[in-house]
Amino acid sequence: MMKFRVADMTCGHCASLITRAILQLQDDAKVEADLVNATVSVYSTLSAEEIADAIKDAGYSATSQKANCCNPSNSCHT
Repeated sequence: MMKFRVADMTCGHCASLITRAILQLQDDAKVEADLVNATVSVYSTLSAEEIADAIKDAGYSATSQKANCCNPSNSCHT
């Protein structure tokens, strides 16, 4: 999973545009937009750069974040 901070994603319409932009690159990608935290999580074989570019091409900012499983305190590191 790749996670992106999209600070200017403020509504469902924004989330829909971002989701569509990613799905245009890979139609079986799983995209989860979290409006409260202004993040987009993507399960995909696309590179982080490709996804960030798609978000930016849709008119939004995109900053890559590490996914939760990368946190040492998470169960995948025990």
